[in-house]
Amino acid sequence: MKGWLWALVVLAALAAAAPALDRVGLPPASLLETGLLAMTPLALAAVGECLNEKAGLVNIGLEGIFAISATVGVWFAEAGRSGYAGLAGGAVVGALLGLLLGAVSVYGRADQVIAGMGLNLFALGFVPFLLISLWAFPGIHVFPNELMVPRLATPLGQVSPVTLAAVVVALLAHWVLHHTVLGFRIRAVGEKPEAVDVAGLRVDRLRLLTATVGGALAGLGGAFLPLGWFGALVKEISAGRGFIALACVVFAGLEPSLALGAALLFGLADGFASAVAVTPGVKERVPFYFVAMIPYVVTLAVVAAVIGRRRFPSTVGRPYARE
Repeated sequence: MKGWLWALVVLAALAAAAPALDRVGLPPASLLETGLLAMTPLALAAVGECLNEKAGLVNIGLEGIFAISATVGVWFAEAGRSGYAGLAGGAVVGALLGLLLGAVSVYGRADQVIAGMGLNLFALGFVPFLLISLWAFPGIHVFPNELMVPRLATPLGQVSPVTLAAVVVALLAHWVLHHTVLGFRIRAVGEKPEAVDVAGLRVDRLRLLTATVGGALAGLGGAFLPLGWFGALVKEISAGRGFIALACVVFAGLEPSLALGAALLFGLADGFASAVAVTPGVKERVPFYFVAMIPYVVTLAVVAAVIGRRRFPSTVGRPYARE
C-alpha cells in the first residue's frame, strides 16, 4: 500500500512544519482541511483514470469532464433541491462522457489523445453556453448555500463525506485490480487483449466498462468542486485540475492507492496556495501570481522526477483490432 506510505510522509512533513506555519498565521488544521478538499476531485478522477488506463484506454479529457459535470451538477442540485442530487447528476454526466470517449476509441478507433483534447476544447465553449442558457449569466452562478454538501466534524476538522468516499473508492479499486477476477481481466485487456479475446471475453465491453466508471468518478469530482468546496460556479472552475489528476496517474504508475497519496500531495499544495492568498499579513508579502503557481510547479516537479520510471500497459492508447 505505497499510497498510504506517501500520504503518511506528506502528513508527517505538515506536522513537522506546523509550529512555523502557525507563527506566520497559517494554521496547520486549516491547511489540512483545505488540502483534503482539494485532494477529493483529484483522487476520484485519478483513480478512475488508473482503471481506464489499466484496460488500455487513455482519457485526457478529465478537464472537460470536470467543467461540464460541475455545471450540470449545480443544475441537478437546484432541480432536486439537494447537493447529493447534484453529485449524482455530475456522476451520470461524467459516465456518459466517459462512455462516449470509450465508444469513439473502441469502435471508431480514434486517436485517444486527440479525442480527449477535443472534449476539453468542447467544454471551453459549452460551459459558458450552459451558464447563459440556464442562468442567463456567462461567467458565474451563485447558488443557495443550503445546496452545499454538509461536512462532518472530525478530529482533523471539517471533512466532506465525499472525501471519505474518495479514500474508500481508492482502496476498493486497489482491491478489485489486484484481488479479483475482474481486476485480472482488466489488467489483461491492457497487456494482452488478444489473449483475452481468445479466452472468449469481450475486449470492447471491458474497455467500455472502465471508461464509463472512470468518467463517472471524474464527473463526481467535477460536481464536488462547486457543491462540496467552492460554493459557487464559474466557467474556469476546473482550473487545470483535470491535468493535475493526470499527473497523479503518471506519478502513481496506474496504482489507485498511490494515486490517492499523490492526490493528497497535490491537494495540500493547492490548499497551501489558497491559504497564503487570503491570509492577512502573508498575502501582502507574497506576490499573488507566484502563490497561484505553487500547485502547478509542484505537479511539474513531481512528474519530472518520476517520468520514465513508470511502466504502463503495453497496449495503452492503442485500439484493439480483432483478427
